[in-house]
Amino acid sequence: MNQEATSGDGAGIDRDGRMVLDPFEIRVLAVLAEKEALTPDIYPLSVNALTNGCNQLSSRDPVMSISEETVNDVLQRLIQKKLVAEVSQAGARVQKYEQRMRIKWTLEQDKLAILTLLMLRGVQTAGEIRTRAARMHEFSTVADVEAGLQFLIDKFPPLVARLPRAPGTKETRYAQLLSGEDTVERQEVASSFSSGSRVTEGSRHDRVGQLEDEVARLRSEVDNLTLQFESFKKQFE
Repeated sequence: MNQEATSGDGAGIDRDGRMVLDPFEIRVLAVLAEKEALTPDIYPLSVNALTNGCNQLSSRDPVMSISEETVNDVLQRLIQKKLVAEVSQAGARVQKYEQRMRIKWTLEQDKLAILTLLMLRGVQTAGEIRTRAARMHEFSTVADVEAGLQFLIDKFPPLVARLPRAPGTKETRYAQLLSGEDTVERQEVASSFSSGSRVTEGSRHDRVGQLEDEVARLRSEVDNLTLQFESFKKQFE
């Protein structure tokens, strides 16, 4: 499913007074957390790198098409919500951004990896999370993932929900609650329609994701070399 993004107001506050994030805020925030773990050499991210991550075709459910203008708007909302910080780096030509989820909700890397995957890829089982989280955090067993999920469920307010087991299924599935409890049912329905294609195409998408991360790293190295060359030229002007 491809979702076209346009700028707009965030979802705001739910009926219980809790902060709720819209789908584009979820995507931007999750991509920042993902790239922090996968490509630390280019983190924090520029708007351009962040936009590319949001529009990535692999390891995303749903697939989105987001403009840089929209990403800029979303970043400003997340900064106001204390979930993102703008970072000024010496010699950098552009502003960069970092996520603050680990600070706001006191999350260690294992819990952050679980939450990030649920934000990026929708409803999943503990086994799926363990497989997909390998590059963000290495879980020794599925039980370790389940312990992390329980921690996120027990937070107040909870960040994750355990879904009722669907008829004919053997494993419990989980969903993130940052977009509000009303969205959990929609996530579950969407997951049931797309689960088959995720199984057959998952490994291919993961390989594509690795290549995209490598391209992002190489682009960052080129940018750094360009900055160094420009600084060198100025010595002779």
